[in-house]
Amino acid sequence: MPRRFKTPISVLVVIHTRDLQVLLLERADAPDFWQSVTGSQEDGETLRETAIREVAEETGLEPAGYALSDWNLENRYEIFERWRHRYAPGVGHNTEHVFGLLLPEPVPVTLSPREHLRACWLPWEVAAARCFSSSNAAAIRRLGATPPR
Repeated sequence: MPRRFKTPISVLVVIHTRDLQVLLLERADAPDFWQSVTGSQEDGETLRETAIREVAEETGLEPAGYALSDWNLENRYEIFERWRHRYAPGVGHNTEHVFGLLLPEPVPVTLSPREHLRACWLPWEVAAARCFSSSNAAAIRRLGATPPR
């Protein structure tokens, strides 16, 4: 069976509350690397479907019960060398689409142990500073600058 590579199109889902608490997850394959929910689009999925699937897989939350919004932000970045083997040869960049998921309050999540070690809810400023990804930090800072109504 041929090797299946990741698609270089992904979603970033910033899970947050109205008072701007943000959920961060610590990567299992890179301890101390904190991030929002992320994941690659699979064949036949819309970006919204990818966001819903990734939230459910990584947190156990069902996004249908909350307000999922497309922030109409797109980031193109160089894939970290340590993760390039997951993509087809010659693929060096990923295009990330940003979504937000508004929850009424911080809730416990059920992590996928193969993907994440820990989860925490933090004020947006602290969450942005903790993210290893500059595009993730920028999305959280944007949330702080234009909070949901």
